[in-house]
Amino acid sequence: MNCLLKKFNTKFETVPFSQIKNDYFIPAVKDAIEKAKAKIETIKNNPETPTFQNVCEVLDVVDHRLNIISNLFFNLHSADTNEERQKLAKEISPMITEYGNDVSLDQALFKKVKTIFDQRFTFNLTPQQLTLLEKQYKNFVRNGALLPSEKKDEMRAIDKRLSDLSLNFSEHVLEERKQFELWIEDEKDLSGLPDSVREMASAQAKEKGRPNAWYFNLDFPSYMPFMTYADNRQLREKLFFAQGSLGAKANSYDNRPIVLETVKLRLQRAKLLGFPSHSHYVLAERMAESPENVEKFLKELYDKARPFAEKEIDELKQYAKKHHGLSELCRWDLAYYTEKLKKERFNVDDEMLRPYFKLENVIEGAFQVAQKLYGLHFILDSEIETYNPEVRVYRVLDSKQRVLGIFYADFFPRAGKRSGAWMTEFRSQSKSTGEELCPHVAIVCNFTKSTPDQPSLLGLSEVLTLFHEFGHALHGLLSDVYYESLAGTNVYWDFVELPSQIMENWIYEKECLDLFARHYQSGERIPEDLISRIKSSMNFHEGRMTVRQLGMSLLDMAWHNQQVSLYTDVDMFEAKILGPLELMPLARGTNISSAFSHIFSGGYSAGYYSYKWAEVLDADAFMYFKEKGIFNAEVAHKFKNDILSRGGSEHPMILYKNFRGKGPTIDALLKRAGLS
Repeated sequence: MNCLLKKFNTKFETVPFSQIKNDYFIPAVKDAIEKAKAKIETIKNNPETPTFQNVCEVLDVVDHRLNIISNLFFNLHSADTNEERQKLAKEISPMITEYGNDVSLDQALFKKVKTIFDQRFTFNLTPQQLTLLEKQYKNFVRNGALLPSEKKDEMRAIDKRLSDLSLNFSEHVLEERKQFELWIEDEKDLSGLPDSVREMASAQAKEKGRPNAWYFNLDFPSYMPFMTYADNRQLREKLFFAQGSLGAKANSYDNRPIVLETVKLRLQRAKLLGFPSHSHYVLAERMAESPENVEKFLKELYDKARPFAEKEIDELKQYAKKHHGLSELCRWDLAYYTEKLKKERFNVDDEMLRPYFKLENVIEGAFQVAQKLYGLHFILDSEIETYNPEVRVYRVLDSKQRVLGIFYADFFPRAGKRSGAWMTEFRSQSKSTGEELCPHVAIVCNFTKSTPDQPSLLGLSEVLTLFHEFGHALHGLLSDVYYESLAGTNVYWDFVELPSQIMENWIYEKECLDLFARHYQSGERIPEDLISRIKSSMNFHEGRMTVRQLGMSLLDMAWHNQQVSLYTDVDMFEAKILGPLELMPLARGTNISSAFSHIFSGGYSAGYYSYKWAEVLDADAFMYFKEKGIFNAEVAHKFKNDILSRGGSEHPMILYKNFRGKGPTIDALLKRAGLS
């Protein structure tokens, strides 16, 4: 019996992973689509006068089962894929896209929604109901409901092709990343690498049957320590070009044709809908509202950060020349010399910090922060199944010991798992199905693994990543809205990073670090002077990092403005856009766009600026915490009730002003970053 065809008969209706076979997915998707369409027919054929209840509320839940199945499949496709699942994705993705088009282009269904929308102020709707109605109406319009029939066919074809391109882009990056291996057999080539990095590389080599070698790849826990500490400059250069040329070589994984086709189709689609560009289309439903506002925001920050960044690069060049006689600083030298200069100036580096950041302790620290702020308790539950033995799963209880949700944590790199870190859901919180459904959320990361000689010890950037993704998870877990499509992280994309980025602030506070940062061997608390040095170094080379992120944001915006059809070469386009913004010459043979998964397969197109936009929000919001105390119950209660629990139930600026009492300003960000 295909368990995907019915509600899961498990504890908390969690996914019964052991019962699922890959060949269950297509029949289940087809069945869910068929049942959703049948429910849509009941809406269309209802002879009663259209109302919010008999149209909008029913429409909100028609996709519920399909969402559960598709979330499950694509979560596995990202975190635990194989050849069979990759083939299935190429069948399932177009099916779901086609279904979405069938719904959004259904004239009779749209007519009912439009009738209610046109009379919306006569229905006495609550703010959440009004938000749902406006979202549904705009979804129809933004997906072609007002187009003539021949244009609707064109829209269908574009959407299907874009779906295929996104999938291919992601798979190309994954496959090419998997193919790169750096084997070291001469121990002198390990010079500069800390013992922990050597041990990890040795353990991975042994797993692959070469006990007398050391193994490195492009996964973050392998790549970044090598680039940061390895004295062998030639090998750093080799890794740099392997990473920088992903999807940009003339082979079967070349993503540059996909980039060009994608941006042209996005432009074509936007113009079909009456927008001058894809960025205009996207930003019409964002806090920023327009490309002009985004570019003004990015350039204002860029102008502030550029002088600091130039000074930092000059400083690195002088340091490298003084200490190593380096005549030309190259991009593969940046992490190496930055770390050395940082160590000299602040007497702090990742290797000094790792012993205090044992993974289990950091997880427990995140849980304690959530308990102190929001009264949550995380209970490890071995009875709930997972999709991989490495995944841990927890019941999440609120302050009254009620089950609030289920939390999955997947921390280590492995074959078949894409790089990076993200939060996702297996099921959203909602009440609109007729029962209160608690959320099932997950965070997926790629952290330093344990070795036979020591546990998993995280660097500071990995600790920040864990707290960041945990912030997204809290947004999903604490959601308390009625409608599924407004729950949790279903908010404007330039607002969604506020709950995640604000969590990173706690890591620099002694009151937080004292909760969990203890030496994994001695159990000693992290020394106060080390905390002070961490805090002093937090803005080290912030100008350079800011300029880099702003450059990527401006590249994203450039790809999605109305002029993109003029460009036919990805490398030339990047050079044109990034050349004037870069602090160092571009490295020939590398390309950002060809592996820029955020914007070409991850939903952030014309939205990468969101990280910086949300930094303004999180810096301003955390200033409020700092004023009252980082664990102040009153502020935490307001943040939970005004932001985290509200999902997308109202416009994010309304939610933010409810919390803060006023709108955000850029001042708090500039002060925190040391750029004012």
